[in-house]
Amino acid sequence: MDKYIWLIPLLPLAGFLINGLGRNTLSKGLIGFIGSFVVLLSFGLSVGAFLQVKSSGIPINVNVFDWFHVGLFKVQFAFLIDQLSALMLLIITGVGFLIHLYSVGYMHNDEGFGKFFSYLNLFIFFMLLLVLGSNYLIMFIGWEGVGLCSYLLIGYWFTNPDYADAAKKAFIMNRIGDLGFIIGVFLIISVFGSVTFADIFPKAAAMHASEVPFTVITMLLFVGAVGKSAQIPLFTWLPDAMAGPTPVSALIHAATMVTAGVYMVARSNILFTMSPVTMTIIAVIGLATAVFAALIALSQTDIKKVLAYSTVSQLGYMFLGLGVGAYTGAFFHVLTHAFFKALLFLGAGSVIHAVSDEQDMRKMGGLKGKLPITFITMLIGTLAISGIPPFAGFFSKDEILAQTFTHSTTMYVIGVITAMFTSFYMFRMLYLTFYGKFRGTAEQEHHLHESPPSMTIPLIVLAVLSVVGGFIGVPESLGGHHWLEHFLAPVFKDSAALLPATSSVASTEVSLMVASVAGALIALVYAYLRYVKKGHVPVADSEERPGLVSLSYHKFYIDEIYDWLIRKPLDALSIFFYKVIDLLVIDGFINGLGKVSVKSSKGLRLLQTGNVGFYIFMMVAGIIAILIFSLVKI
Repeated sequence: MDKYIWLIPLLPLAGFLINGLGRNTLSKGLIGFIGSFVVLLSFGLSVGAFLQVKSSGIPINVNVFDWFHVGLFKVQFAFLIDQLSALMLLIITGVGFLIHLYSVGYMHNDEGFGKFFSYLNLFIFFMLLLVLGSNYLIMFIGWEGVGLCSYLLIGYWFTNPDYADAAKKAFIMNRIGDLGFIIGVFLIISVFGSVTFADIFPKAAAMHASEVPFTVITMLLFVGAVGKSAQIPLFTWLPDAMAGPTPVSALIHAATMVTAGVYMVARSNILFTMSPVTMTIIAVIGLATAVFAALIALSQTDIKKVLAYSTVSQLGYMFLGLGVGAYTGAFFHVLTHAFFKALLFLGAGSVIHAVSDEQDMRKMGGLKGKLPITFITMLIGTLAISGIPPFAGFFSKDEILAQTFTHSTTMYVIGVITAMFTSFYMFRMLYLTFYGKFRGTAEQEHHLHESPPSMTIPLIVLAVLSVVGGFIGVPESLGGHHWLEHFLAPVFKDSAALLPATSSVASTEVSLMVASVAGALIALVYAYLRYVKKGHVPVADSEERPGLVSLSYHKFYIDEIYDWLIRKPLDALSIFFYKVIDLLVIDGFINGLGKVSVKSSKGLRLLQTGNVGFYIFMMVAGIIAILIFSLVKI
């Protein structure tokens, strides 16, 4: 198996090249087949690698080639497949394939079909590179690559200025985080003399926290994670990323790009464990992000915006788990979130496809009978994300909350309240979309139809995974053995030895689960009474909303605040530099030299009269001046 590992990322790259170069000559059917098939082949190879790691317990190391060697600093272009990266490969290629398959139907009428699939393949290639890399430099290549591809995919319909602005916003905000990431890597090189995980992590585990600036290193790495995984304050790009086609939203927001920050922290777990200060900051920022994004999602009317802020909130949960040392729980939520969030986004795309590209839930309703497969699958996804047992999200979310309870009761309470918010806004979305009477136009109602099999089959597969996916992590308190925890133990063993024991969780975990589920059910029932029984529909944009609802609907004016605090001062500064420094100082100096040269040459030109007598006179004057100078010098 080892000798075929390099094919896992190479196959999507080949798909990118074939579809990119042949986008104007190949048929849509062939483009869709090639784009999907190469990812399916990568999935097959990923399954083989996973089974090898599972059976042997030994990571797979493959050195593709020696990259560069400077003095004692040597870097290999090598791949590492251990328990953590093996699971990530399955998520990226498995869910990625389903999204490719879904895109065949969803994007069939788009003129840039070939270009779209080439971008999707390139995205998968860079994401695979990110998780396969055995060192931070290869990870950074993939890190930057997915940032580039997100720009291309979010701005896919770039002729719309708003969509182009959304792409630029995502690119710029990610660059802010990436600067912190690369500086952190430079600091790792200066401290450990290497970028290879196998060299760094054992050294870090053997050191004392006071010997190495772990806090500085991990805070810089975390800045990169904040940008990529849309945490406060760099979260505003992700909701705007809804400008891209719906399959892009599913790919970016579910299983791949936004979870890269979580993967990086989990991969570097021993470095973060050695810095309790950074861990606390991660937990606080993660919890704050979870709450803040959930509050915004409560009042949104765009179906994709609800899911976007839901993604930000769920990422906050993941970072809360990382911050309290629940590395397995956080990664468990990455897995389950990949299933139900991809399902929800693709389900939303099916709804949008049915109602003639309408995204406003106020103009939907009554779709349950018209879109039965979409409704049932989205109901499963909604139950899963709300933490209702036995769906996947219940197990992963409650593991994070249980670990949080041992760390801080206050954080736990806030986490449970946020879970209630999640249940409310997700069922609000479901009820507004599928229940009641249809509120769109007669033309839209006439064309209501279920999506084609290429779109519904991925929904069904993801729905099944959203049901059974949580059973890989059934806790002992419920009679399980938590297979995932045992499988990932080798990756987190150094951190586990340093973190406080959590054996006391088992005795209280069931009661904590009951509290969380009860809160989710209360929110579910309240949403049902409000939006189904009473038939409440959010007011139109032109109508006035109560104060807190208005704040939530306008996203607490965070974009406006950033605009006022950052963009406008920078614009004013750039205008100052342009008008004063550039035009007056720099251009003034350069242009001044030119003007002096021109004017002086015009003056000297007058001396060239062509009169012989004048030249004799000047020659005599020059001789006299030389004689006077000589006498004065003597």
